[in-house]
Amino acid sequence: MSTLTAHDFEFALPPELIAQYPLAERSASRLLVVEPRAYVDSQMQSFPDWLQRGDLLVFNDTRVIPARLKGRKPSGGVVEMLLERALEQDQALLHMRASKALRPGQAILTEGGVVTVLGREEDLFRVQLPAPALAFFTAHGQIPLPPYIDRELNASDGERYQSVLARHPGAVAAPTASLHFDAGLLSALDARGIERTTLTLHVGAGTFQPLRSADIEAHVMHAEWAEVPAATIERIEAARARGGRVIAVGTTVVRALESAACADQSSSSDAPSVLSAWSGETRIFIRPGHRWQVVDALLTNFHLPRSTLLMLVAAFAGRERILSAYEHAVAQQYRFFSYGDAMFLTTRMGG
Repeated sequence: MSTLTAHDFEFALPPELIAQYPLAERSASRLLVVEPRAYVDSQMQSFPDWLQRGDLLVFNDTRVIPARLKGRKPSGGVVEMLLERALEQDQALLHMRASKALRPGQAILTEGGVVTVLGREEDLFRVQLPAPALAFFTAHGQIPLPPYIDRELNASDGERYQSVLARHPGAVAAPTASLHFDAGLLSALDARGIERTTLTLHVGAGTFQPLRSADIEAHVMHAEWAEVPAATIERIEAARARGGRVIAVGTTVVRALESAACADQSSSSDAPSVLSAWSGETRIFIRPGHRWQVVDALLTNFHLPRSTLLMLVAAFAGRERILSAYEHAVAQQYRFFSYGDAMFLTTRMGG
């Protein structure tokens, strides 16, 4: 699909531009509007001005769960656990870190009971929990801030690291483009005749992982569960029929919608997919060369160097265009990553 390597997605980022705290108001973030031939420095509160009556915003309504938990071995060694996915029969897949290798049968003591290691599945550990995973971690865990936020969790993170549209628990990381919206901005969008709908993709911790090698084609994406319901499909088709744009609020929405399109085998190579409701696991890896089916415009945050999310936005708007926009954002001292500022890509490459 591409002869590019991970090195083609590097950029220089001063550490002080990595946002460590959210702004006092969600919609007070800056907004870099990336048009085909220009960049415009704007504000999230002006986002409605860049939209047209009849456009459709698609949000991810996943809710971040308290997925981080510390335990200890009977010998006293500390074990750090991060829930990746809940499974049936009180089992789960976890990221686990300890000073010494964990083995099948290993008991981990927590305040909620014993967690037993059952085995390895790729980079994850399958474990037996004392209760269903969501209930267990909700009762005993903490909200997991991203690894580049170099501070302890504080009282405000529990609310600010959630979208105001978050409904369905299951994510271990927030769909961060949604964090810029508050009740006032949603009302302003309603007043402009901008419609919105939701889907669900439970964001996994793999979203923060850079590629481990320069070979993009060798990368295997982490699996995430997503659902694009029939009501969302109806809203998308209605937007298309009236000439409105389908605008993804975040890369997780892009991955869910394009996964649904890929699942539809009836679409032709030269026409938009006729979407139908879909749910399941997705490992879709969107990089330059992707044939776009659904998304017309994209609101997103700024992403890590060498990350699959940076490759996704480069696939949407063009690698050189995106890296140039990032260079502009650094020069203008935009705030980066989860608690940072936003970028609006008004058109996709070739669109």
